[in-house]
Formats: sequence, C-alpha cells, structure tokens
Amino acid sequence: MSFLAYTLSQGSVKKRLLYLVILLAAYSWAEAQKISSADLKILKSKEDSLKGLAKNLIVDSLTAGRMRNDSLFVKTLVRTLQVKNSFYYPLDSVLGISKLYAPDSAFRILSWSLSFDDYYSRQRAAIQMKTTDGSLRLIPLRDYSEFTDKPLDSVRTKDNWIGAVYYNIIKTEYNGKPYYTLFGIDDHSVRSNKKWIEVLTFNDKNQPLFGGPLFTFEKDSVKRAPQSRFAIEYKKEASTLVNFIEEEGMILVDHLISETDEPEKPYTFIPDGDYEGFKWENGKWVHINKVFDFKLKDGEFPMPDPLRDDKGNNNDEKLKLQTEKNKTKKTKKGN
Repeated sequence: MSFLAYTLSQGSVKKRLLYLVILLAAYSWAEAQKISSADLKILKSKEDSLKGLAKNLIVDSLTAGRMRNDSLFVKTLVRTLQVKNSFYYPLDSVLGISKLYAPDSAFRILSWSLSFDDYYSRQRAAIQMKTTDGSLRLIPLRDYSEFTDKPLDSVRTKDNWIGAVYYNIIKTEYNGKPYYTLFGIDDHSVRSNKKWIEVLTFNDKNQPLFGGPLFTFEKDSVKRAPQSRFAIEYKKEASTLVNFIEEEGMILVDHLISETDEPEKPYTFIPDGDYEGFKWENGKWVHINKVFDFKLKDGEFPMPDPLRDDKGNNNDEKLKLQTEKNKTKKTKKGN
C-alpha cells in the first residue's frame, strides 16, 4: 500500500476529507504549471473582469442590465478560455457560475442562470473539452426547455439541451463506455424549482449527447416506460435532496408530497421524510421505489418518520405539522 493510500485509510472522515482536499490542491498546482507565467497573468486579469460581470448578472435590478452583463460575460469568457491551457485554470473567484470538472478530467462544464424576471429564466452553459495541445474546444449549449412539452423522453444534443445549473457530476462505466451523470437545478417558476438528473455521453464524433432510455423502473410494482432523464418539481421554499451519495453507492431523491393535498400543483410539493433512489446496474439507473425498505433488508438504516404510511396514505397530523413549520419558516424569511 502506498503512503497516500495508507494515509487516506486512517483517522476520521473529517481527517480523510482534509487529506483529500490537500491532495486535490497539490494536483491543481501541478496542473497549473502547464500554464505559462505570461498566460497566467492574462488569465488572472480576465478572471477579475468575469468576477464583476458574474456578480452583476445577479445583482443588477434591471432585466436589460442583466441581459447586457450576460452578453459581456459570454464574450469575456470565450476570450478567457482562448488562452492556452485555460482548461487548467479553475476560475475560482468567479462566483455564481458553476464550474464542474468531470471525474476523469476529460472536460469541464460551466453553467449559470439568467433571470429575466420572477417568472422567466433561462440556463446558460458550455462544455470545455480537454485538449492535448492546450487549444480551446468549446461546445455551447442551447436551453430548449421552454420549447418542449416532453423533456423526459428524448435524447438531446447541444442545440436542444434541457437547461440546468449543475452542482455535481459523477462517472460510471458500462462495457468500457463512460457515462457522466449530471445533477442540476432549474429556477423553474416564481413558485417552484426543478432538479434534474441527466446522463451525458459522447458520440463517435466526440459530440455530447444528453439522455437515453437510462432511467428504468423495472423493479417497481407499478411498471412504467424508461425515461431519458429524471426530474422533480417542488415548492420554492422547500429544501430537497437529489444527489449521488457515495456511502450508499446510489442516487437518493427526496420523495415529495403535496402539503395542501393538491397533487396537481407541484408548487405545493415538499419532502415527506421518505426517499426513492437509483442504482447503477448493467448500464442503467434502476429505480428503487423506497430506499429505506431496500436498506432495511440489510439492516443498515433505521426507518424514518415519514409523512405517509407504507400504503402511501397521508398522515394528516404530521402533514399539518410540517405545513405549519413551513409557514413559520416563510414568515421568518419575510421579516
């Protein structure tokens, strides 16, 4: 066993995480050495410009101002990424912009949201591919969400992407082919948000493809057709979990329920204390209807205190209590 592997195997989770952060910092420093001192100076200067524009994308009170800043941000970003070996420059100080590297460093994806008003926003994104000579290969993505009624059942390209601001990316493989699963959020409407799980692959021309019949429900008691991507929509003020949990080796998703018993209104949906999930099996994400039931068979988790019983019926008393808690939180936020 190497010294590094031994070190990472010792001590508490916090210590191991600290060691990992130090390791990643050292790796970033080593990669940054590929950038010449002259180019590094240029990148730092352009990063300062991007930082200001990114801030104004959020704080400018006028729609026209946010749109102007978005246009300037895109132009400045492209000029920045044209600097040789910019792929290795993290742009850490540019806040409000997601910058996620693939686990194998094959690419990174930059994404952000442009809000026109409280009712309408669009997602912006681009994929920067890693190149051997340090030149720029940038693939812009066009948010096509508003032009489709069926976002769950199709494979999509860079020209009709379902927009999201990504907060995590993981890599799986099947038959030697890499699959990159993206987790993103969409500021959907004035009342609700959406969270997306999207699988990204690359075709034989190294062009990105989003989706495919990769989310299956074959183990559910009620069968349904495979989906190309998965999403939840929920109340704006609610906090939800949609992410890959390393310790469990699966994706966990908060199960949602209408706090007003109006299932036709997603903006009333809140977590009920239960979880569904997806597990990677034979090149697909297989749905698990109730994660805690699945885990209890192995004796790994205690049963939570959900807002519905095992038959799916609402516990009205607990639901009412949760509703009052949410109202209290909302009142406090408004003060």
